[in-house]
Amino acid sequence: MVHSTLPRIAALVDDYLLIWVLLSVGIGFALPSIAVLTPLSTLILAVMIGSVSLTLAPDRFRELRRQTLVTILIVQTGMPLLAFGIAQGLGLSPALTAGFVVLGAVTPELVTPTMTELSGGDTVLATVVLLVVGFGTLMLVPGVVTLFLGGSVAVDPTIIITQLTLAVVLPMSLAVAARSQWPDRIGAHDEIYSSIAGLMVILIIGIVTAANASLVRDSGTVLLLVIVGALVLNSGGYVAGWLVSRKFTRGERIAATLSVGMRDFAVAAALLVGAGFPTSATLPAVVFGIVEMTTSAGLAKWFRRQS
Repeated sequence: MVHSTLPRIAALVDDYLLIWVLLSVGIGFALPSIAVLTPLSTLILAVMIGSVSLTLAPDRFRELRRQTLVTILIVQTGMPLLAFGIAQGLGLSPALTAGFVVLGAVTPELVTPTMTELSGGDTVLATVVLLVVGFGTLMLVPGVVTLFLGGSVAVDPTIIITQLTLAVVLPMSLAVAARSQWPDRIGAHDEIYSSIAGLMVILIIGIVTAANASLVRDSGTVLLLVIVGALVLNSGGYVAGWLVSRKFTRGERIAATLSVGMRDFAVAAALLVGAGFPTSATLPAVVFGIVEMTTSAGLAKWFRRQS
């Protein structure tokens, strides 16, 4: 009975992910008290990454093509420039401009491998890009901040390293080791791992929305400009990733599209707060987080239909 029920539940999560994400955003705004679950965010992210990583056999990492990785990394470095151009074009304040620049410079969002898996893309490539860019962020953020903002944002490496270690490296390592040790036993449940990760996506976006509901509500007319900027940055990243990967395999192309278009809004917000910027500077990160979760869920549905 259980074995026959789980696939049906998994299908409900995968097939209607966009609807669940939109519902989660609505619940987050309606019930800000859900923000009390914020301390569980790292654990939820770890479960999400671990679930996806259970599908990754060690051989898949050896099959990763260096050319695809290098191409994505090069495009990643252009995202802060795009973010700065968007902020300037919209005539945003220095604080909001800083929010966009830092957002463009940070690592891809931690849910990118999950959304790649749900899209039928190359999850290994998306995971490796996340790790490499994550550590590269320690150099990229200070560089672009100095270039565009005069060095007004201090980078605390512990924020990035801790998040990557606890939410990505540790659960991924344990999951890949388990897959290697018990391939048949772990592989017997491959159809539900991505659905577990999808459920974690639904939970995390609800918590993020609830935690920042008041900031969004109190932003006034500037909120519209920030939403436009977030949409342009998010879609611009998707388009850039899709175009530069035209010679890749379909799975690699999906990974490239999502890896470039999605940004880690939580790290961006933490860096801005740590640098002493006003709360309003985190608005681009908060809005972008809601936008990217929604658009990536829509893309995942579209990619799955195309395949």
